[in-house]
Amino acid sequence: MNTTRNYLKTVLFLFVPFLWVQFLSKHPQWIETYYATGMYPFLSSSLRFLFGWIPFAIGEIFIVFLLGTILYKGVQFLRSKQKNWHAAVQKTGTFIAVLYTLFYLFWGMNYFREPLRVHLGYQASTYTISSLENTTLKIRDALVKTQLLITKDSAQTVVVPYSKKILHQKARNGYEQLAKKHPRFSYRFTAVKESIFSFIQNYTGTAGYFNPLTGGAQINTHIPLTGYPSTVCHEMAHQLGYAAENEANFIGFLAATANEDLYFKYAGYRMAFAYSISEMRKRAPEKAAAIWRTIPVGIITDFQQSNAFWKQYQNPVEPLVKKGYNAYLKANKQTRGIASYSYVVDLLIQYFETLPTATVTKIPTV
Repeated sequence: MNTTRNYLKTVLFLFVPFLWVQFLSKHPQWIETYYATGMYPFLSSSLRFLFGWIPFAIGEIFIVFLLGTILYKGVQFLRSKQKNWHAAVQKTGTFIAVLYTLFYLFWGMNYFREPLRVHLGYQASTYTISSLENTTLKIRDALVKTQLLITKDSAQTVVVPYSKKILHQKARNGYEQLAKKHPRFSYRFTAVKESIFSFIQNYTGTAGYFNPLTGGAQINTHIPLTGYPSTVCHEMAHQLGYAAENEANFIGFLAATANEDLYFKYAGYRMAFAYSISEMRKRAPEKAAAIWRTIPVGIITDFQQSNAFWKQYQNPVEPLVKKGYNAYLKANKQTRGIASYSYVVDLLIQYFETLPTATVTKIPTV
């Protein structure tokens, strides 16, 4: 009888948080009002204040300790002569329930907030090939202009002169500039660190990640520096409570290009161009090829070097990791899964359409 009662308690302990999260996920206005712009900003800034000053990623120390404890307890249990399966199931269930609750309490509820476009006044619409092409050309022009301002020679590849620590510090400027127009992007207490798991991230194909339990952003220290600033700005957007990958990409673009530093602007336009030209290749390959032929050698070399970096770490495990992350995103209402990253193109198009009309060089299809 006691065993049955304990099992029932464990089941309740597991399912009550799950059911509560599922209920709240159906009410994005509640999430936006009471959590995303109410409780969460205070919670996240407090975590960054508490842990941001530590020179290393404290969240990763927690991960190592947690994994070590799980491994130790697992081995200890398997080696024991008298295995208490009932207690093991209860403890495991309780641990999962606590971790699940903390994840959604500290950050995960942001997956269910109102779409960013609603607060920016953007409309939900299907863009045309023409609007995609115009936006791609505008981004190209901004990218080429920024590259020339840095190198003074279109054939030269941009070389970032800063250390990663300085890039972490400089990223704050972009958010300060951005917050002047959009106060919702105000960012306090920087907590961006180099990841001790960078070597592993190389093989999983990830440039960085956000740890919700400590509020820290961990960046893959091995990635090419020309894309490093936009990665930092992307992870900082997650720290502000924007869980959707397309929204974090878009905010990262806004913060990078709002930064007074040219290397951040370059990284922002570089990221935006990579997504827009990729979408062009899917929907209008001939036009995409024509645009690509207008890109200066220095920028092409930069993209080639970045592709070569990731290619050297391709392995059979990477697709499995991406499938797992794809399933995770879909479980959190990101219906496009990993493809939601490229959904940033929709936001970029609407953003550039709201800017003053700029002269864009039309490229004929060949």
